[in-house]
Amino acid sequence: MALEKVDIDALKRLEPIGGLSEQRLRELADLCYVESVNKNLDPFNLRSMAGQTVYLVRGEIALNYPDGTTVTFGETADEARHPLGRRGATFKSAKAVTDLRLVRIDDDLLDIMFTWDQLAAADTRRAKEGDLDGSVLAKWTIMSGMFSISNLKFGPFAQLPAAHIEELLKQFKRIEVKAGDVIIREGEEGDYYYIVESGRARVERLVGGVSMHLADLKSGDAFGEEALVSESKRNATVTMKTAGALLRLEKTAFVELLREPLLHKVSMEEAQRKVIAGAQWIDVRYPSEFQYDQLPGAFNIPLSEIRNAIGLLDKDREYILYCQSERRSSAATFLLSQRGYRVYLLQGGLWGAVARNGERREMRR
Repeated sequence: MALEKVDIDALKRLEPIGGLSEQRLRELADLCYVESVNKNLDPFNLRSMAGQTVYLVRGEIALNYPDGTTVTFGETADEARHPLGRRGATFKSAKAVTDLRLVRIDDDLLDIMFTWDQLAAADTRRAKEGDLDGSVLAKWTIMSGMFSISNLKFGPFAQLPAAHIEELLKQFKRIEVKAGDVIIREGEEGDYYYIVESGRARVERLVGGVSMHLADLKSGDAFGEEALVSESKRNATVTMKTAGALLRLEKTAFVELLREPLLHKVSMEEAQRKVIAGAQWIDVRYPSEFQYDQLPGAFNIPLSEIRNAIGLLDKDREYILYCQSERRSSAATFLLSQRGYRVYLLQGGLWGAVARNGERREMRR
């Protein structure tokens, strides 16, 4: 099976991926691949779907279900806009009716992208409507370019509780800088993390007593991340080449944000008992996700819209929030709990519920 990069236009028509920002789609296009599968093969015998979101982007596929029925469709069908095996019943096996091309994307990677993008969309809209300081919009614009998926999945922000993402944004302070200002110096203790809002800087390191030029930094670039994750000294010097502005995060503030917020988590069994007693499920995913695997009786209030529910939800009623994992639902639970609502977080999300039932997380074989 040959692997090739997927075109961004192919991603735009897929759900819920189409809801991601243009910038995220460009990044995602470099992180997923089109997989070619020959006619008559079961693509999922060749390569498991576990932990992946898989789409059909070319060809015709037949999905065979445990009740003996078979559903066949091609890339122009509505079914092809959605992940395979996520629309109703779980299929038992599959067959390539023609040569196929499939797009495979890591589930966890998508979940991280959805969480940050939905929070960014909510704050951006509030800033444009005048409900939030306009500087927040500027910060998200800069940070959305800086917080690459590799940083969010493997870098210093990977351990940040989703409930604290917005608070992280508030902790960045803007400072004006002049050409020639030394922002960090090699060998000194690290105390801040920086993002270049405007202007340019150069990065240098002493090698054998000689200053070696390592890189140039521009708007959206970040430096000083070792200050957040280790006690090591600065390994380079960063000097402003031009005047500009930096966004600066203090290490102590970041360390405080790494602490899990006090959210009331409940197991699926506990949640179901609460629902029987009158609690309400709230699904905070995209509508296209909610449509096909919602919990019985759930309302859909996407994370990006959760603030619109404030004042409309009943403060005398209990609510249980969920998403695929805990990322989006923990952020939404935190926002509502801060405003006095009786909210609970479904522990582990839908993935956790499936795993505890002894099923495979892929939910489709």
